[in-house]
Amino acid sequence: MAETLFTRIIKGDTPGTFVYRDEFCVAFMTISPITTGHTLVVPIKEVDQWTDLPPKLNEHLFNVAKVIGQATKRAFGCERIALVIAGYEIPHCHLHVIPSNSMADLEFANARTNVDRNELEQAAVQIITELRSAGIVGVFDTTGTV
Repeated sequence: MAETLFTRIIKGDTPGTFVYRDEFCVAFMTISPITTGHTLVVPIKEVDQWTDLPPKLNEHLFNVAKVIGQATKRAFGCERIALVIAGYEIPHCHLHVIPSNSMADLEFANARTNVDRNELEQAAVQIITELRSAGIVGVFDTTGTV
């Protein structure tokens, strides 16, 4: 089986704008955000559907998504943080952490394409700053290293 796009991003073979990494998962900015700050939490291990995740990895991913969500809410001052698991785009489980102020912010049909990398990096810096201020370990710096 060929590696997924997410595995190539995790390994550094394809560029990604990371905000977090630990031994089990990563979090990086999606290249097709619905709103500014839209982040993906992805297990390092390739598992297609979230319902197939081992229980401990499932719990870990949701805990990391919560931490990322809390930092994102502080960074962007949004009303809520949505957590969406769709799973159709890439056969590698990923949790969408989406800043939102209304249900309209959750329409995947409104996802932007061709977002400037600088915009993704600026959003990442805002999240990284909030993660660091919360004392979270595994946070990337602006050069892309933990």
